[in-house]
Parts: sequence; structure tokens; C-alpha cells
Amino acid sequence: MPNNYRIAKVSSLLKKEITLILQNDLENDLIRDNFVNISKIDLSGDLQHCKIYITSTADEKVRRDIVASLNTAKSSIRHSLGKRIEMRRVPEIIFKDDVVLDKGLSVLKLLNELKNKNQKNNFEEKNANS
Repeated sequence: MPNNYRIAKVSSLLKKEITLILQNDLENDLIRDNFVNISKIDLSGDLQHCKIYITSTADEKVRRDIVASLNTAKSSIRHSLGKRIEMRRVPEIIFKDDVVLDKGLSVLKLLNELKNKNQKNNFEEKNANS
């Protein structure tokens, strides 16, 4: 059974080091020009595979390009990780676009629209009853 504490510690270390690599070591204008953040890391129980979820303030097409660019550069990122951290084997990494933030924002937008519509209806009812 995998040790959840160890997975959490390794995930935290990977997030920290990959963030530093993205900020300092990776020479990619697309990544440097757009705010790129690691929102979540899913690490397998055997520490061999790692999914890294990326968020960005850029639009959807640019985010897809950023993720594709990161997946192209994943071998050099993994190599840099191997130099920075002491692990028997650095996990295979794959970058994915984190759409949870977009979904959350769209839900908040819908809730705000419903709230505004409800307030408008209440205002119209009060004026009609007066």
C-alpha cells in the first residue's frame, strides 16, 4: 500500500522544483510571456508517473500551445529534475491543461447572472405592488 505522506511530500517537492525550472531554466517565450502556474500534481503510488496540471491566464488556444510546448520539453525538464532532487528514479511526467478553474468561473458567472435576474424580478414585483 502506498504511503500517502510520502506521495504528498514528493508531490510538493516536484511542484516546487518544476515551478523553479519553468521560471528560470526553460527558455520558451510562450511560457515566459504568459503566467503559468502548476495547480495540481497527481503522482502514482509507485512514484513512477506524474500528471502535472497547468493553469494560465491566457486564452484556451494559448493554453493548449503551452501544454503542448511543455510536453515537448518534458525530457529536458525531467533531466533538470534529476539534477535538482535525489530520487532513485525521476517519474515520467505529462502536462495537462487544468480546466477546473474555467469550469468554476463559468459556474460563478451563472450564479451571478441568476442572482441579478432574481434581484431584478424582486424589484419589479415591489414596484408592481406599490
